[in-house]
Amino acid sequence: MDHRNAGLSRRRVLIATGASIGLAALTRPAPTGRITRNVSSYAAGVEGCCARAELAEQAVVQRHVRTVWGRPWARLGRLVWPAAVVDQSFVRWCYWWQAQLLDCAVDAAQRGRDPERIGRVSALARGIRTRNLTGWTNRYYDDMGWLAIALERADRLLGVRFGNAVGDLKSALFDGWNPVVGAVPWRMGDDYYNAVAIGPTGIAMARLGEVSRARQLAEFLHTRLRDPATGLILDGVHEPGGQVNPTVLTYCQGVAIGLETELAMRTGDVDHRNRATDLVAATATGLTRAGVIAAAGGNDSGLFMGILARYLAETALALGNTTAARIVHESARAAWDNRAEVQGLPLFGMDWSRPVTVPGTPEAVAQLFPSAVSPSENLSPDLSVQLSGWMLLEADYRLTAAGL
Repeated sequence: MDHRNAGLSRRRVLIATGASIGLAALTRPAPTGRITRNVSSYAAGVEGCCARAELAEQAVVQRHVRTVWGRPWARLGRLVWPAAVVDQSFVRWCYWWQAQLLDCAVDAAQRGRDPERIGRVSALARGIRTRNLTGWTNRYYDDMGWLAIALERADRLLGVRFGNAVGDLKSALFDGWNPVVGAVPWRMGDDYYNAVAIGPTGIAMARLGEVSRARQLAEFLHTRLRDPATGLILDGVHEPGGQVNPTVLTYCQGVAIGLETELAMRTGDVDHRNRATDLVAATATGLTRAGVIAAAGGNDSGLFMGILARYLAETALALGNTTAARIVHESARAAWDNRAEVQGLPLFGMDWSRPVTVPGTPEAVAQLFPSAVSPSENLSPDLSVQLSGWMLLEADYRLTAAGL
């Protein structure tokens, strides 16, 4: 399907936003339901995995996904639940979170294709285009890499296409290449070259036929950002100057594993297979706790664990990596067994290895507002955290369905 986007003037956007804020202020729903820990345990098997992924999908869709500015054909995910007025009206939004939401919606449609899920994929993509105002692209290469990946998958797996959206993103990513450094920066005009811009850009390039460019990006990650002591990928480096940020994050490993896996499949080069294998082993050693992916936190970092799980599943499926599959399964079991529930739908914590603590007050959902959240409770109102849980359970399902 080829979905064209109607033009929106800035004046119309401002009017729509103002009306949306006013309506939200008048109709803000009171939080309902209680957080409970009376939950069922993880059960093995394809049927159970499918059911868990569907419940995670329903939780995000029911709590977070709403129409944009009264346009039923455009939807986005509210960044928190329950949502404040600025979130209900999408004054505040996050391009890359929405790209991850779209990618999860593609996962769900691949798991169980039906008109509702296909329509949701279309509406979420239209929502991103609508809210982004100026087109499909922005100034951040990591953002554009994530969206290019999601839209390419929607096209390839579901036949859902949005004009020249993928082409626009591909051109922007390709043009972001700095031949002196040998990579793309975090954002236009920046001197910081980080794994989470380079990795998604490389994956998108590989899937869109630019294998040579993808290999150059993989080489940068391997030679410039890999820590020889741990085998893990560091966050990034400033160029010129060579000042390395030594932070180690789970999603940096995820995108590097994903890129090396893509190249191993597309080139047959054993070096890429070996690099992916080595990264999985280093991740298992350094970034899991009792086999479960290490915790991150709320806000942006809420997505880090799920992104690693996605690409661990990719390398398990493509290269038969049993360590990667085991990490995904153990993490899925822990996240599910440690979840809470609200009205029968899962609420995942920021740390999959610890139970979500149920607040002692009956007004449970109100505890999710950021001002009331304590890290010790393992509670988060953030869409990012719930997307990670959904992403993980979709990965768990794909592996189980494949017999891994």
